[in-house]
Amino acid sequence: MPSNFTRIYIHHIWSTWDRQPMLIPEVRDAVYKVIREECKSLKCEVIRIGGISDHIHLLATLNPTISLADFVKQVKGSSSHFINQEIQPDFLFKWQGSYGALTVSKSGVDDLCEYIDGQEEHHRRKSLIPDWEPI
Repeated sequence: MPSNFTRIYIHHIWSTWDRQPMLIPEVRDAVYKVIREECKSLKCEVIRIGGISDHIHLLATLNPTISLADFVKQVKGSSSHFINQEIQPDFLFKWQGSYGALTVSKSGVDDLCEYIDGQEEHHRRKSLIPDWEPI
């Protein structure tokens, strides 16, 4: 093999501070955009992003030159900073300090993407997959 090749899929899940419903529609789209941009700057590909008002799911590849903890710190930090400095909602936006991160096989990517796309419906119907909602 002439060069290194990696494809590391990680399902990241984290919530807003105290699970407060801070990801209101006017904030959510901007958060997703900033997260996509930060992932790109870290040379990580966003496969899918979604969530509900109190937490987020991010399926992305992980660049092997960055640790998982540094990746999450950068993505969470840049998005909360952007919200508070640029959007300036009527409340202080904060992410919970903890997060979940699960590896995903290539064969599991499509099912997980469907799950992320259907977050609002899964939470409304309580049809959650516990392994994919660890927080």
